[in-house]
Amino acid sequence: MDPVRNPYAPGAGQRPPELAGRDKQLDAFDVVLERIARSRPERSVVLTGLRGVGKTVLLNQLRSAAISRGWGTGKIEARPDQDLRRPLSSALHMAIRAIGTAHRDPDRVDDFLGVLKAFALRATADKGMRERWQPGIDVPAMTGRADSGDIEIDLVELLLDASSLARDIGVGIAIFIDEMQDLGAADISAICGACHELSQDAAPLIVVGAGLPHLPAVLSASKSYSERLFSYHRIDRLDRDAADLALIAPAEREGVEYTIDALDALYAKADGYPFFVQAYGKATWDLAAGTPITGEDVRVAAPSAEEELAVGFFGSRYERATPAEREYMRAMADLSGDDGPVATAKIAAELGRKPASLSPARDGLIKKGLIYSAERGTIGFTVPHFGRYLRSQSD
Repeated sequence: MDPVRNPYAPGAGQRPPELAGRDKQLDAFDVVLERIARSRPERSVVLTGLRGVGKTVLLNQLRSAAISRGWGTGKIEARPDQDLRRPLSSALHMAIRAIGTAHRDPDRVDDFLGVLKAFALRATADKGMRERWQPGIDVPAMTGRADSGDIEIDLVELLLDASSLARDIGVGIAIFIDEMQDLGAADISAICGACHELSQDAAPLIVVGAGLPHLPAVLSASKSYSERLFSYHRIDRLDRDAADLALIAPAEREGVEYTIDALDALYAKADGYPFFVQAYGKATWDLAAGTPITGEDVRVAAPSAEEELAVGFFGSRYERATPAEREYMRAMADLSGDDGPVATAKIAAELGRKPASLSPARDGLIKKGLIYSAERGTIGFTVPHFGRYLRSQSD
């Protein structure tokens, strides 16, 4: 069929044409927004799941919901090598710019921007003249507020001031953090501390984070009370009805139908993972002769989808690993027949090594976001079907 009319979108963070199976999370977030609008205390939100389940897409959708209510929003993507101050300053500046014009006292807005600038400039305070970055805030930096150099103290002061400004206007602020597990330990602790203060103040400011399955453990290791600070939502694969809807609804808008046999075959291939649903749907559309799309169309198109996944989704990640890390992952794949978590002791036995000698490879893979610590003493792939991919490469 005409590839120009192909409705499917297997892109990183790209919104699919039909956001199926996420009504529960969207409805829960609407409740959060409404409660805060009524000055009710509410927890910040954390989304967790493997790669390819649509966390970033959902995060963006939640942000759109906040914007539609007149909230100020900003978004950052955490990176292991980056401190929180600079990206958070930019995100919060964006949020304040969106709501600041509605404030009756422009001087109060400028005062806050001065505090924000002071917070941001602490990012380069210890780097001397080698770094001349400026936060792009056209007011003088304030002193004595959010500029102590202690990220936890400064973040609490900054976000409380921001929430007070939002309360004046009668709206809220939401800061969205993708790949939240990549924040440094001090930054994670600061966010937990700030969220604690905000919740006690019933402040109209929330943090909405998204990350890999071990993010709750990262938060809990930072603050023992973190399980009470956040509303956690595990984002998983789509059930059969939602996966079918993700395929059928966009196709119907183009006058195309699927046979039951085709939907059976597509669900078997994609296993309910949203990224795979889009990838197999796109490949099948491009190679199908016409409507209705049949099971045979899926079988013919599957190798094309799998080749593209092997290069862009699996292969690109595998290439980032060192030889020692690749050996570790191949041992994981051999031991995880269902691609579930594997005991680290079994991996050491499989490789004939002492567990301690494998720590550098394991830690390197965790930092690269290729594996995660599922439970104490176990490790899992962050990418669904990655073990299956590695086993197919060794066949």
